[in-house]
Amino acid sequence: MRPEHFAARLIAEDVLLFGNFVLKSGRESPYFFNLGAIDNGPALEWLGDAYAALAMTLPTRPDVVFGPAYKGIPIAVATAVALHRSHGQQVGVAFDRKEAKAHGEGGRLVGCPLAGQNVAIVDDIVTDGGAKRAAFDAIVAAGGEVAGILIALDRQERLEDGATAAQTLERQLGTPVRSVVALEHVVRCLEQAGGSEQALAAMREYRVRYCAGA
Repeated sequence: MRPEHFAARLIAEDVLLFGNFVLKSGRESPYFFNLGAIDNGPALEWLGDAYAALAMTLPTRPDVVFGPAYKGIPIAVATAVALHRSHGQQVGVAFDRKEAKAHGEGGRLVGCPLAGQNVAIVDDIVTDGGAKRAAFDAIVAAGGEVAGILIALDRQERLEDGATAAQTLERQLGTPVRSVVALEHVVRCLEQAGGSEQALAAMREYRVRYCAGA
């Protein structure tokens, strides 16, 4: 699937919304990304196919797909199903809890054991990288090896040193960080679709002001 086609589906599924939004950082943005809008079987199947194809590009094939709570959990399940169905890869699924469980089996990790396994982390997006670093540390502490971090959208927003959050995370953790699409593909999708000129102008301005590669 071409990145622009994936971006178009994100728009059709109301994952990508355009308008005036205030982000958690306080920055005003002309778009909002919410992968939680993928909330039905056909859309999850499509999403899993996209992540599975991305997982197959990693230098080391994953044995386990790990989804950080909470949005990463359905992504991990959908990706594992797609890897088996479309690529013949049998992988485990694991995820973490926000808080450690004090009863029953206890602990924070759920699912396939990670010791001795190559693990791909799947999540929606990289903002400051905190959740991905926590997942990375948990996997390593459990004896696993992180094969890569896979996200749906790379915002491509520059940090203070000029690198993006995804580039910084890749450098700091020493593992590939790959996205299905980047913000440049979203802009290209809007250009090709002939949508709102106002939305397109706002996206172009935002890229120039805040994003790498604009």
